[in-house]
Amino acid sequence: MLRIAALRPAAHRLSIMRVTTYALVGYGLFSGYFAATGFAASRPDQIRIEYVAPADPQHRRLYELLQQRRVLERFQQFLAFIRLPQPLLLTTAGCDGQSSAWYDPSTHAVTMCYEFLADLDRNAPRETTPAGVTPQDAITGRVVEVFLHEIAHGLFDLLKIPVLGREEDAADQVAAYVLVSLGEQHARSTVVGAAYMYHYDAQRLELKPEHFADVHSFEAQRFYNVLCIAYGSNPKLFADVIDKDYLPQDRAEGCEEEFKQVRYAIRTLFRPYIDLKLARKAGAFDWIAQPTHSR
Repeated sequence: MLRIAALRPAAHRLSIMRVTTYALVGYGLFSGYFAATGFAASRPDQIRIEYVAPADPQHRRLYELLQQRRVLERFQQFLAFIRLPQPLLLTTAGCDGQSSAWYDPSTHAVTMCYEFLADLDRNAPRETTPAGVTPQDAITGRVVEVFLHEIAHGLFDLLKIPVLGREEDAADQVAAYVLVSLGEQHARSTVVGAAYMYHYDAQRLELKPEHFADVHSFEAQRFYNVLCIAYGSNPKLFADVIDKDYLPQDRAEGCEEEFKQVRYAIRTLFRPYIDLKLARKAGAFDWIAQPTHSR
């Protein structure tokens, strides 16, 4: 039986559905100025969902449990206040053995593979780590972070958001920013979970020359990046990142500024596409700040 919290309730563990809810409410943090073109045609409630039946019978139970727990419906509900010019589709699907997740601009669809979810369950720690990462932290944090990363790609595309630098890095920053905006309890558990899985993947990587051509940063870099955004957002909550030497001191010294830079960019670019009435209903209105010209 998979140990994904969204699929199996457990009173003593953080539910992925609970974290997903807070993650999506966190999107109300986006603020900025309206683009002159495309806004009139944009409207809320543009999220579509689909659970694609898997061909692999080993994924059948996962497919059924995702539906029973209404995983995608919860994403759909809390993304409703984002104004889009056309629908964004969120799907779970079998991927012919490929363990991945992606956004397809030709279909405007985010796909998370059953193979990825199954691998994540296998690779999560069997028990709480010495650093305090629970098995459920690892699973929940990574699933929420990956979905937010791919949704960010969809928003960049549909809203024609300008991206300076590599888009994969920008999507990582959006995802990390939302994670640290969930409130202290949920920010802590999702960040440490996502960071744990990045560190796990980094340890398994046998570096080859072609890896330097990848559009993604190395897993080790992504590990340090998410910790830096987290520490910069709340040095007290993430003090152990420094105390236990997970983040080098010379990097940590600039993390508050890195966080502010990301926050300013997101608030500047995304606020035009928030339906304030729906944001109020979703509990996100108080998170929406007016942009300033100072970071």
